[in-house]
Amino acid sequence: MKVVAFNGSPRKDGNTVTLIKHVLDELEKEGIETEIVQIGGKSIHGCTACGKCVENKDRKCIIDKDIVNDCIEKMLEADGIILGSPTYFADLTPELKALIDRAGFVAGANGGLLRHKVGAAIVAVRRAGSIHVFDSINHLFTISQMIIPGSSYWNIGMGLDEGNVERDDEGIQTMHTLGQNMAWLLKKLNV
Repeated sequence: MKVVAFNGSPRKDGNTVTLIKHVLDELEKEGIETEIVQIGGKSIHGCTACGKCVENKDRKCIIDKDIVNDCIEKMLEADGIILGSPTYFADLTPELKALIDRAGFVAGANGGLLRHKVGAAIVAVRRAGSIHVFDSINHLFTISQMIIPGSSYWNIGMGLDEGNVERDDEGIQTMHTLGQNMAWLLKKLNV
């Protein structure tokens, strides 16, 4: 089994990836392979609504000058997908939104390629606005017929500067619980 996590933050060592790593630690304890893909800070084109994914049905986006098709391939190979983002004006980063839109359209156009995969949203926030980010990420999971594990709270950690999120004890515990629940669910689905 494998879980791939996409870090939507341009900060490669920021609070978002710190939260992701806490979840991945729990998955790895259960023998699940993990990978982090850095998408924040990369040049990722948004969906152009061209409809070529519907027309071609080749499991790819027609735009091939960025990393999205590589990301889609990683999603298709994985049993679980984590999407993480910091909170930007009560929303997710543009890179993560572009990935969601394009991967979501490609998956849907090709018969529901993400169906029955396990998905988890992770959000870093300074103070407020994180629930909208959490909801936005989960919209991809629900419309793609994915399965979302719960945790002891919403999958949110609070902190501004790099490393601050480590002081959010409840946020860190939420990530550990999420990782444990995600591992349990993946094992139940892959019996």
